[in-house]
Amino acid sequence: METRTLGSGGLEVSAEGLGCMGMSEFYGSADEQEAIATIQLALDLGVTFLDTADMYGPFKNEVLVGRAIEGRRDGVVLATKFGIERTEDGGRGGINGHPEYVHSACDASLRRLAVDHIDLYYQHRVDPSVPIEETVGAMAELVAAGKVGHLGLSEAAPETIRRAHAVHPIAALQTEYSLWAREPESEILATVRELGIGFVSYSPLGRGFLTGRYKRPEDFADDDFRRFHPRFAQENLARNLQIVEEVEAIAQEKQVTAGQLALAWVLHQGQDIVPIPGTKRRSYLEENIAAAEVELSEDDLARLDQAVPLGTAAGDRYADMSQVNR
Repeated sequence: METRTLGSGGLEVSAEGLGCMGMSEFYGSADEQEAIATIQLALDLGVTFLDTADMYGPFKNEVLVGRAIEGRRDGVVLATKFGIERTEDGGRGGINGHPEYVHSACDASLRRLAVDHIDLYYQHRVDPSVPIEETVGAMAELVAAGKVGHLGLSEAAPETIRRAHAVHPIAALQTEYSLWAREPESEILATVRELGIGFVSYSPLGRGFLTGRYKRPEDFADDDFRRFHPRFAQENLARNLQIVEEVEAIAQEKQVTAGQLALAWVLHQGQDIVPIPGTKRRSYLEENIAAAEVELSEDDLARLDQAVPLGTAAGDRYADMSQVNR
């Protein structure tokens, strides 16, 4: 696996990362032992960039990742996030960017992960009630204390990114980006590139939709949040399935899977972009890793741009869009 660098501070990561969220919550049932085996296989195959968050589980995902990397910490670039408050029973609080919370959340993550530092620490969602300068100022204190190596933001708006970066260098912005979520191309990608900030693409497979494995809301388990996702809703599904059909047709010509083509497209959008596809099974992990070897010509990329231009997908990325791009 080749590596890429996020930000100007030299944070070197594998060209593909591994999103660990679905191993603990949101995407139906999970097998903890298979999840740990998947993380360890990822490390064996050169995927060193692992992504988690305190709210996944809630809290269970960090514990799982910590168990999986025990004895292998030096070979891992570990990213986690704070800012979306959860309770042990799964309840949801608000968004919290207060400085004292930043410190307490980081200490709690370090305990759960069983590590002495976090390589990349993100604010998961921007708290509009707290100036971003105060939140990032507290995050910078974590860097000074040696608890955190690099700082990141997730789903932040361009002006917020600029203000944050003025307080302390931001290594990476994490935002949804894929063939069916091309919104960052409007302004966000230009902003982070101007500032020398790396871009981490979550859900690069369109929450699994671009693999072609899901055709109906009923394809998801009752506890899978995609069952209620706007882009999987009946009124949007037919239009969005046309995206999948276009991807599948080109993938067939290239003799790769639709998921591999979708991942390869993200990887070809720039050396400053690192996708973090999520999976909880070793078989899909190996398929995703193989996407790094898929070569796309200028003609291939032009065909995909024409087949799935910005704005093609029907429906919002979340049922509640108030917490993103702010």
